Amino acid sequence: MGERRTWADKKAEVMSRPGAGASYEATRIRFELGEAVRLRREQLGLTQAELAERTGLKQPAVARFEAGGTMPTIPMLERLAEALEMRLSVQFQPLREAN
Repeated sequence: MGERRTWADKKAEVMSRPGAGASYEATRIRFELGEAVRLRREQLGLTQAELAERTGLKQPAVARFEAGGTMPTIPMLERLAEALEMRLSVQFQPLREAN
């Protein structure tokens, strides 16, 4: 069997492949958006079905979103923000500060 490698080594190998950085970033954004929606939904004591009803979505769509499975449009984020009693704010950060 081959030599075992650390997660850091494996990640470095994968990230060195062409296009890996962009894919990683898109995945990170989807995951963070989904996590933020889930946390706020839970703070409000809403189920996924209740949030779906407020946004005009189906419960499985909310579940996929919360799991980071979909990249939403700005109008979809606005609908989610309103349903979660929040205001959508989009910002750009210098890469040095974002890490």
